[in-house]
Amino acid sequence: MTDDAALPDIRSAVSEPRFAPYLREAGDDVEAALKLYKWSAEMSSAAYELIAHVEVFMRNAIDLALAQRYQDEECGIPWFLREPPLDAEAMRRVAEVRERLRAQNRESRHQILAGLSFGFWAGMLGSKYEEEWRVSLRHAFPGGDGTRKQAVLLVDAIRKFRNRLAHHDSILGLDIPFELQRVHALAALLGNEKAEWLRATDRATRVYGDRPVTRVDTVVVAARHAWPLYEQERAYVCQAGRWFRPVRRLAFYADQEIKTDVPLIRHRRDNVEWTEEHAKELEAGDRDDRKIARVIRASRRMEWTAGVYQVFLLTRPQDPNHRELPGVLPHRATGRGSAFTQRQRYVSLHALETATTTDDLV
Repeated sequence: MTDDAALPDIRSAVSEPRFAPYLREAGDDVEAALKLYKWSAEMSSAAYELIAHVEVFMRNAIDLALAQRYQDEECGIPWFLREPPLDAEAMRRVAEVRERLRAQNRESRHQILAGLSFGFWAGMLGSKYEEEWRVSLRHAFPGGDGTRKQAVLLVDAIRKFRNRLAHHDSILGLDIPFELQRVHALAALLGNEKAEWLRATDRATRVYGDRPVTRVDTVVVAARHAWPLYEQERAYVCQAGRWFRPVRRLAFYADQEIKTDVPLIRHRRDNVEWTEEHAKELEAGDRDDRKIARVIRASRRMEWTAGVYQVFLLTRPQDPNHRELPGVLPHRATGRGSAFTQRQRYVSLHALETATTTDDLV
């Protein structure tokens, strides 16, 4: 525990603008905010370590594929000193690395490869290397579907995550489990052995589970009828006037499990008349009005009766604010009255992401 007398000094050393998001997340509790700040640094370090492993795997796999394609051993000149395969910009980056290493008397093939940035290797998967992909680079990713797009989308997303970690930006708003999944997905493209080793080495998932401050920000609703409507229309509808605590997200309990989707609540409106006449009126309104009109019509086709309802418009998968759990959370209790919720329960997103069954949420 931090000495209370030292708290103002440490807070000042971190700086008020940098400390502010942690303080908000911790409900203005300075000591809790400092614990969260320390966890954030540990989380960033563990995630960066994971990315570093997969970066080494990827650059060596690309190097091997291109060395074989351009017969480096036979001609005695490595592929990265030739044009093709590299364009002028890539050759310039290689030259910069060589110049720096030469000044340190450390120039070697291995050191040159290690000195090239993650951005360099990401660039090797760009569209200008499409022909190179078909001939050689695809062999560096034996676990993929053979398309360059699959690899480049993962690598580009990981590059952006890596840059954010490297600049010590706050990670409180990031979907850390999703970002870690993408790192593991890239390892899987590089081959099963690499993917298995990375899973065994991964400490980032454990560190994420140790987050010291979590906010109750999600309501889990009983959703026997609501879940099919969400799947179709990305909305949740319930009786008018129903009270909810202030939350940002909504999760669905149906079929004795909590579903994987945890959407952000995008818009909420109460006392909506559930009639075709009102749907027609809403069609002339803004984007949310038009969406509610579609929800009214879709639910009525699903035999929802006319009346007055409360509606939540929610995010869909692929939306950057959407969250998806690694898997459903089964509820193992059985018997009358044993459902996880027959109405609603409140949890944190972090608890959902780190749970394996609903038992972990109690």
